[in-house]
Order: sequence, then C-alpha cells, then structure tokens
Amino acid sequence: MTMTDTAPATLAKPAEPGPRRLPDRGRSRASNLATSWEALLFLLFLAIFAANSLASPYFLDIWNISDATFNFTEKAIVALALAFVILTGEIDISVAGIIALASTVMGWLASTGAGMPEVAIAGILTGLACGIVNGLLVTRLGLPSIVATIGTMSLFRGLAYAILGDGAFTDYPEGFDYFGQGYVWEWLSFEFTVFLGLAVLAGVVLHKTRIGRSVRAIGFNPAAARFSGLRVERMKFLAFAVTGLAAGLASVMLTSRLGSTRPSIALGWELDIITMVVLGGISINGGSGSIPGVVLAAFVMGLITFGLGLLNVPGIIMSIFIGLLLIAVISLPVLLSRLATRFKRNRA
Repeated sequence: MTMTDTAPATLAKPAEPGPRRLPDRGRSRASNLATSWEALLFLLFLAIFAANSLASPYFLDIWNISDATFNFTEKAIVALALAFVILTGEIDISVAGIIALASTVMGWLASTGAGMPEVAIAGILTGLACGIVNGLLVTRLGLPSIVATIGTMSLFRGLAYAILGDGAFTDYPEGFDYFGQGYVWEWLSFEFTVFLGLAVLAGVVLHKTRIGRSVRAIGFNPAAARFSGLRVERMKFLAFAVTGLAAGLASVMLTSRLGSTRPSIALGWELDIITMVVLGGISINGGSGSIPGVVLAAFVMGLITFGLGLLNVPGIIMSIFIGLLLIAVISLPVLLSRLATRFKRNRA
C-alpha cells in the first residue's frame, strides 16, 4: 500500500483504539493490560493448550505441535489481510472462492506442462486479480461490500466448477510441494515461517505507520476521513487487492499441501477466516483492533480444531462450534456495553 496524501494534524494520528477491554473505568494501566482482549485470548490459548495436552499424550510431541499449525496457517495469512478490509468498515466474503479459483488456474496451468515458478506465480496473480475486481466493485461502482463479495464468491467458485466439473488436477511440477509441505528448519514449516513474517509486517504497517492510522481513521469515521483529505476509496481498494493477494498465496500453500485441486477446495473457509479476524478483536464496524489479537485468535482456533480432531469430533460439529463462536464474539461487546450502561444508570 502507498499513501500519497498527507492528512491534517487532526486526523494524521487519530486516537489509538487500543485493545478491546471490559467496560470498566478508573483502573491502573497494569489492570487495563491484564484485562485487554489480547490478554484474555492469551489465557484462552493457554487453557486450550493444556486441555489438548490432557486429551492426548502425543500432543506435546514437537512434530505434532508443528502439524497443528497446518490447521490454521493458510487461513491466518488471509485473516491478516482481511483485518485491514474490516478495519475500513468493509468485508470480503469471497476469500474462499478466490482460493478455489486460484487453485484451479494453477492446476490447469500445471496440466499444460508449466514449471513450478510459473504455477505458483499464476496462483498469486489470480488472487490479486480477484481482489482488484472486488475493490473496483466496492470503490468504483459503490456496491455494498457484503453484496459485491457474496456475488463474487459465487462467481469465483462457479468458474472453478465450470473449469473442473467433477474432475481434479493432480499433476503438479516437481518442487511445488515445498510451499505446503516443506520445512525451513527441522520442525519449523515453510508455511508457518511465512505466516510469522507476514504477521510482523502487518503489525508494523497497522500500528507504526501512517497507513495504519489512516485505515483506522477511515473505519472510525469515513466522512470525517474524506473531509480530512484521506483518499478513502483508494485505501479501501488497496485493502481488497491485498486481501486477494493473500488469498492467492494461501491457495498456493493449500494446493501444495494437498497435492491436488478440486472445485470444492477451501469450501466454507470464509466463515473461519472472518471468525479469526473478529475473535482477534477487530471491530466488525471498523476502526479498532490489533494484529496481535488476530494472531492469537489464529492460534486459538487452530488449537481448538486440532483438539477436536484428536477427540474424533465430526466436521459438522466443528462448523457448528465455529458459527456459535462467531455469534458470541460479535454479541459480547454489545452485551458488555449494555451492562456497563445499566450499571452506571443504577449508580446514578
């Protein structure tokens, strides 16, 4: 992302929303930190880690822990980018469809005899192109993002089915499997390494640069951001484009890990990815949230699904749990706010 315009001093550094906290006032800084959303997520992570350790004696094996990261790495990479879209007050529901279409393009290209670099680059560029389409629909045509991306979700997935039908691409070039199955050092996978690097990059951009301050200002009050000279549509367009790019990268890793392409690949992932972002503390209304929260939410959801897998819980039960978790996370801040308001009225 690039930012050419300089916002006036009043909005160049908007008030940092900070971590989500329970509605209480007058506490010390240490107390606020201890009850921040990120702190609660960290405690939840520790509790789930301990529960998984008790559920299976093999969980604490370093290789099993490494395998657990494959449950969330590709989704988390997309969640890091989607966080910026939601921070601007928009949403992208087409990310799973982008992954499917990018995987289909890679499979088709591989079937023509293309090499590993060409196949991987094609997947990433396909994701970028899909993100650009979403960005144009929202910023140029003015369509509501939820409507536009529901449409493109069906479009991208439909194109994958139109190309493949009931078939599958399985003949990928030599070396392509490294993106999803390779290890950088012993038990440290390539996927997880890329995720950690992108998490650091996203954190720096959001919390340490003018781009991040602009993104939060746009989500907090788009009208005020426009009057302050911020190019709202450009920032939103770039957020959608980067999300498509991240989905393309995730498609490369997922396809490489599975070793095959089917039009149903990544089916239902949009719910998991959005849940990661919202569970991480990113406000669904935009304007507030943090990248460390999203990273912690990715770990929490990864350990939950891995633990349920250890207990042989059916996939449909996992889907129900993820749906309930999303509802709970969205409704919790509203309930807490109402309780705080009622408490203040009672005291008054």
